[in-house]
Amino acid sequence: MHRNQWFAMAFAGGLAGMINGLFGAGGGMVLVPLLTLLTPLKENVFPASVAIILPICLVSLTFIAFTEGLPYRSALPYLLGSALGGILAGVWGRKIPVHWLHRGLGILILWGGIRYLC
Repeated sequence: MHRNQWFAMAFAGGLAGMINGLFGAGGGMVLVPLLTLLTPLKENVFPASVAIILPICLVSLTFIAFTEGLPYRSALPYLLGSALGGILAGVWGRKIPVHWLHRGLGILILWGGIRYLC
């Protein structure tokens, strides 16, 4: 791995961590495009993004738990639903071509941006 490539990957991870810490989530929305542009990961970009985001989320979760506390009761239904969604995405995600996953992510990013601007 070249030194410039290592710095590009560290930059992508740092930006994803900052987005995750500031907004509570969404680091993957930054990380997937950056990994696609800055690294040789083309086909495995989504699994790599999940593997990178998980520790970032755990760090954010730990920090918030110690500073603000966590609303376990109100989060439980979301946790159960997201676990089921993650399992289904893991099963079906392998069957969807990568270019369609990229397009879907792009549409979600645009929709979320427009929703927050209006």
